Amino acid sequence: MNNNPMPRTVLLVDDDPHIRQVLVFAFGKAGMESIEATDGEAALAMVAEHAPDLVVLDINMPRMDGLEVCRRLRAEGQVPILFLSSRDDEIDRVLGIELGGDDYVVKPFSPREVVARAAAILRRSAGQGASAAVTPPAGLLRHGALTLDGEAWSAQWRGGEVELTVTEFNLLRTLAAAPGRIFTRDQLIDRLHGPGFAITDRTIDSHVRNLRRKFADAGCPDIVETKAGVGYRLGACAASERAE
Repeated sequence: MNNNPMPRTVLLVDDDPHIRQVLVFAFGKAGMESIEATDGEAALAMVAEHAPDLVVLDINMPRMDGLEVCRRLRAEGQVPILFLSSRDDEIDRVLGIELGGDDYVVKPFSPREVVARAAAILRRSAGQGASAAVTPPAGLLRHGALTLDGEAWSAQWRGGEVELTVTEFNLLRTLAAAPGRIFTRDQLIDRLHGPGFAITDRTIDSHVRNLRRKFADAGCPDIVETKAGVGYRLGACAASERAE
C-alpha cells in the first residue's frame, strides 16, 4: 500500500513557452506536477478537466487576459491563483488580489521564488478549503476624525467619504475595533477571510499601501502604523487635530 500523498498539480498559464518550460522544471524539482495552457480560454478548459491544486496565471495574454480568467474561475470555485505580471504596477496587483488572486510575482522573476510562493499558498489551503469572509460587526466606530459605518459599509475622514473596497474596509475596521492592538499579517488574513484562507502576507501589505494612499489623499497620512517585524495597528491619526 502506498501511503505517499498525491503530488500537487499546478496549472501554468502563459503564452511564452520559455516561461512555461522554466516553471515546469522548477515545480518538478519541488515534487509538483505541472500542466500547461497557452491562453486564457485553454486555461478555463484545463481547470474544468483536471481540477488543479493551484493556477499560476499570467496577466497579459492574447484573447483573454489573466484578470478575466480569474473572474471566471472565481465565479465557479476557489482554486488558488498566483498571478504573474510583466508590469510592476500597483493597480494591476491590487486589482488582481481584489478579484480573488492569492499572491503575485512580477517578471522577471526567480523560478525558486514562484515555487516558494506557490508552496506557501498551498500550505495555507491544505485540507481546509476556502472559508467565508468574516463579516465585520454592524454599527459605528469612531477614532479621532475617522468614522466607519458597518451597516452602510462607509468610511469617512473629517466628514468626507473615502471610497474603499470591501477588503480595505474590513481591514481598516479590524484595526479600528482594537486601536491599541498590533495585528500580525496572519491574524489579519484570518480576521478578513477566516482561518486557512489561501493568501500570503504580501497581499495584506498591498491592501495597507492602498489604504494609506487613499487616506493620505483625504488628508490623513498616518491611518495605519507599521510595527517593524510584527505587523500593523491603527495609526495615531494626528491629522485629526488639525484645523479645517
